[in-house]
Amino acid sequence: MKEIYLKIARQAIEDHLYNRDNSERERLLEHYPELLKEGASFVTLALGGNLRGCIGSLVAHRPLLDDITANARSAAFHDPRFMPLTTDELSKIEIEVSLLSQPKEVAYTTTEELKRKITVGVDGVVLRLDGRRATFLPQVWEELPSFELFFMHLCQKAGLPTNCLEAHPHIEVYQVEKIKEGRHDT
Repeated sequence: MKEIYLKIARQAIEDHLYNRDNSERERLLEHYPELLKEGASFVTLALGGNLRGCIGSLVAHRPLLDDITANARSAAFHDPRFMPLTTDELSKIEIEVSLLSQPKEVAYTTTEELKRKITVGVDGVVLRLDGRRATFLPQVWEELPSFELFFMHLCQKAGLPTNCLEAHPHIEVYQVEKIKEGRHDT
């Protein structure tokens, strides 16, 4: 079943790139009715081991099939950090689909208490403060392996000072099941 998520993402990107209609939708739903359940996903694209696009949903609000399709297209063509994906890049990109659990609020009173409640390498984190919001998937811990570094960059991603934890932002955590081309991880 997990391979189908990657197929959906790649097909969505190809269909958009070649301006084709997705005629697979009804057949996919017939074979995999669970794709109709609401789900939240992130689609991450890598090219030569470097990030090439990453867009997703934090909260389930549409059928998983539609969520993966929309996020794959957005990661390939609408991530503001990158130019739209080209036909030359299509065969070289690696796709990763992350299925998110429902985010849960973390109650804390001090940064030290928050540090004890965050599971490094496992938790994805949503940070909200003063109308700004940012998230890092759990995979980001691989690049930013310490609590301090992770949160400094997360604050910065939200457009806040790197020490924004001092202002006691709203924090939520979630976990992912990640499916990557070539192998499966959880």
